[in-house]
Amino acid sequence: MANIQSAIKRNKQNEKRRVLNRVFRGRARTYISKARKAIGSGEQAEAVTSVNDAIKALDKAAQKGIIHKNNAARRKSRLMKQLATIQKTDA
Repeated sequence: MANIQSAIKRNKQNEKRRVLNRVFRGRARTYISKARKAIGSGEQAEAVTSVNDAIKALDKAAQKGIIHKNNAARRKSRLMKQLATIQKTDA
């Protein structure tokens, strides 16, 4: 446990940020898993909307600095690649 006042304050700030960051990180994970399930089901309209929701959540997390922008870009790219495979088979 920290004894110095500045270290105590820093620990409190870090804990607050950790709790807030969990919301955005968890939301992004949830939307990504929903998008993957929609892609797996083959329902194209549902998959497109869920992928768009996941992209929005990833962009928001990256904008707030919770995940790195390249991490968000990589995840979005993978989702779009999976989405493209079911769109190609339907067409």
